Amino acid sequence: MNNNKPQLVVRPEELTNIDDSPQKMAAIPGSRMFEIKEALAVFRESDPDAEVFDASQGDGGASLPGVPREILDAAHELQIEHGTGYDKPFGTPMFRRAVVEDYWHLDAATGWGPENVLAGQGGRDVLVKAYEAAQFLGFNRRGDFIAVSRVPWISYNWGPYAVGANVLLAPGDEDDAWTLVPEAVTTCIEEAALHEGRRVAMLVITSPDNPTGRSMAPERQLELARAAFAAGIPFVLFDWIYHRVTDEAPHDLNAFLLALDPAERDRCIFLDGITKSLGASNIRNCHLVASTAMIKFMQSRASHAVIPSFHSQAVAIVAYRMGFDRAAATIVEPTNASRAVMKAFVDAHSIRTILGKGYYAFLDVGPWMDKTGLGDSADLGAILAERFGIAVVPGSYFSEYGSRWIRFSYALPPEVTSAATRRLWEGLSAL
Repeated sequence: MNNNKPQLVVRPEELTNIDDSPQKMAAIPGSRMFEIKEALAVFRESDPDAEVFDASQGDGGASLPGVPREILDAAHELQIEHGTGYDKPFGTPMFRRAVVEDYWHLDAATGWGPENVLAGQGGRDVLVKAYEAAQFLGFNRRGDFIAVSRVPWISYNWGPYAVGANVLLAPGDEDDAWTLVPEAVTTCIEEAALHEGRRVAMLVITSPDNPTGRSMAPERQLELARAAFAAGIPFVLFDWIYHRVTDEAPHDLNAFLLALDPAERDRCIFLDGITKSLGASNIRNCHLVASTAMIKFMQSRASHAVIPSFHSQAVAIVAYRMGFDRAAATIVEPTNASRAVMKAFVDAHSIRTILGKGYYAFLDVGPWMDKTGLGDSADLGAILAERFGIAVVPGSYFSEYGSRWIRFSYALPPEVTSAATRRLWEGLSAL
């Protein structure tokens, strides 16, 4: 062995290919969500004593009480007991068991258990791991497409792109809240093929949706998944991060898995966690439930990248063990009450609105934009924040198809939501 010569880690035939795509890739923009705070600051400077309303937040930990103190205290004690040594790349066995036994109550008949769970540092972490896994375990190559809804969460535009996948906005009808339909799956596959023979590696289904708030019945989600599988898409990811924030029943993973045959189950990935329903945005805990093959792929890579912290898992473990309905009540109950306030407001003023479950209402502000000649809801958002002290998220931040819409977060106490809607109407009327 020649110690004076550099040595490859892998065999020459296993080297990654030279890829010049960074030379031509679009620059990934930073999130414009931070600009909203700046616009509110303008209003505060002009009228320091006036009340301001932040209906832009997708963060119950900022706008509502967040994780209860008793959960944080118990999680701290669990951390002390557990120690501060390294855990496994998938998290810790204690977390896996809590997810399976205390949260989902997984039925043995599904064939899935603790080994089907991967912990992550929030949704973005587990999503990046899922994008990579879908590319490698699907068509075993980079550059194929992740298909998302027509007006997706902003990071669905750029998260896949950052790890070598491309993104397709699926067809969707604005009058049906851009809901995915089976026919759109086929159209996405056909469109992908036009771009140097690319394919669709994964379809993403979100319910309740960010940003639109649209909710989709489990039967419809199953129909979409089966359409994707039949068309040759290897994987479907179900983003259920908001599903506990509802005045109805949350999604039932047992019923969902048992409605699929074993081969179909192994092509499904389910995302959930505490960042939204528990108001734990800066605690950063989410989990994926997926096939053992996919989990093993992701945990192997996580061992060289992001290993989830035990503290974030401890908060989830405590919340799951105490009964999640009780744990999340300080977020879910006021948000549900605010949803009723929101519905009464849009009905009273005849505003076309998408209002499902979760945190958000998506409001069509096109009529008011037309009155003032505004071409983009970003301009309207700046006016509302700077002149009227009400912050919302312009729909154009998500995609051009939302350019005449705004996202209003009602993850607020109902009395604050009521006052914020009055301020919104004041601003729209003044236009």
